[in-house]
Amino acid sequence: MANPAGESGNQPLRLDFDRRLKLEFHGSRITTDAGLLAYRELDGALRLTDMVVDELVDPRTGKNGQHAMTGLLRQSVFGRLVATRT
Repeated sequence: MANPAGESGNQPLRLDFDRRLKLEFHGSRITTDAGLLAYRELDGALRLTDMVVDELVDPRTGKNGQHAMTGLLRQSVFGRLVATRT
């Protein structure tokens, strides 16, 4: 076996369901975004929250609809992701 970990050299890991996405390990780099930037980029690439928002009905009317549903959904989802990481 060339590499006991089963991974090849320094090549990024590609995902089978979308070859445009790649995963890279950069050591123990510390971030201040609690890892949410990776989730946001993945969401942007796969358009997951956009797909969900297309199925939601927004009952707000008038001035109550100041913020778009996509942003509100992302805030809710990412807030839960942070809560599970602490």
